[in-house]
Amino acid sequence: MSRKKRFFWGLIYSIAALSGGSAALASGPLSIDTCYTRARMNFPLIRQRTLTEKSRDYNISNALRGYLPQLSVNGQLTNQSAVTSIPFSIPLPHGENLSFPVIPLTQYNVHAEVDQVIYDGGSILGQKELAIAGANVQEQNTEVQLYAIKDRINQLFFGILLITEQLKLDAVNEKDIQNSIDKMKESVSQGTALVSSLRELEAKLLQQQQTRIDLESNRKAYLDMLGLFINSSLDESTVLQTPGTPVLNDSIRRPELDLYNYQKKNDDVQLKIINANNLPKLSFFLQGGYALPGLNMFDVNAATYYMGGLRLNWTLGGLYTMKNQKQLLAVDKQSIDIQKETFLFNTHQTLKQQNADISKLQLMVLKDTEIIVKLTEVKNSAKAQMENGIITTHEYIAELDLEDQAKQNLLIHQVQLMMDQYNQKNTTGNY
Repeated sequence: MSRKKRFFWGLIYSIAALSGGSAALASGPLSIDTCYTRARMNFPLIRQRTLTEKSRDYNISNALRGYLPQLSVNGQLTNQSAVTSIPFSIPLPHGENLSFPVIPLTQYNVHAEVDQVIYDGGSILGQKELAIAGANVQEQNTEVQLYAIKDRINQLFFGILLITEQLKLDAVNEKDIQNSIDKMKESVSQGTALVSSLRELEAKLLQQQQTRIDLESNRKAYLDMLGLFINSSLDESTVLQTPGTPVLNDSIRRPELDLYNYQKKNDDVQLKIINANNLPKLSFFLQGGYALPGLNMFDVNAATYYMGGLRLNWTLGGLYTMKNQKQLLAVDKQSIDIQKETFLFNTHQTLKQQNADISKLQLMVLKDTEIIVKLTEVKNSAKAQMENGIITTHEYIAELDLEDQAKQNLLIHQVQLMMDQYNQKNTTGNY
């Protein structure tokens, strides 16, 4: 993920954390984009991003400390079976002999050493890059999981929209039936209509009221679930903003693609480290200590000493496994390519089905509109015929039910169309 994106989401999360607790939404309709943003901020997994960033910073700091002078303290006490000695003496004038001191069998050495890297083949920089690459993989993996929230928001948001529209339609039907009841009561009182016709209309009104109770209960449940996702208190008065028709694009821009790229970059960095670890290392060292014997082998007394210089180290054991390590990384990159190819194949398959469903629903909405126009004419005619005693109340209610079902179909298809369009955006990642 880029620095700009990390900064943006870090800022958003900080604001959310400072606000704390369940927050009330600002006045005005609640949009689906607001739900996406707030659900992302509120989802527990978002805190994983902060932990990943902290781990990355610690790992980078630890890697760069390899450039600092490395201090070590060592001690050694030994007892040897033999020591180097000179088995003869040198005659001197006046009859004296020059003898050489005998080094003791028991020896010790305590010293401190400072080692400063001059050239390490790029191992330290490789560890820094590996810390960044590993953090990018973890962050993007979190991003993939957070992205899945949008699908759940879509289901709740459009479910509430559908129920809201159904409630509006139910209110219109109740009013229409109530008007018919009022007129039927007049006809009954005048003796031009049967009481059974009035009771049939009253029963239909009660059924409509039952439907409203069920819809209101479902809407409240959906609002409670959506409120839990976005950390806000939503009630029956909450108004959702109907989304506009989105611009659809078939190009795939899902976060999974970035995850595959980061995983391959992580393998590239590991390859650099393998090469660096098999190069020679050059460093400067300075050692000071106290030993018996000291640096002067002819002095059998303990003495302080120091030495300094350059040290070259080239460990060749890694060459035995270097080829296999590189092949393992190549296999892993091929596996990532296969995962990416499989993901794109499945995504394109889903996209084709969604595009087909969208085209189908667009046609069905057009047909629903035409059907409603015709059934409304039939219902209005049946209503007038019922009021004039030409047809029975039962026949009128049958026409009313047909019109209501057609309107319900239109609502379902319209909301399903919007939901499928936003699901298509979710599938492609084109937000």
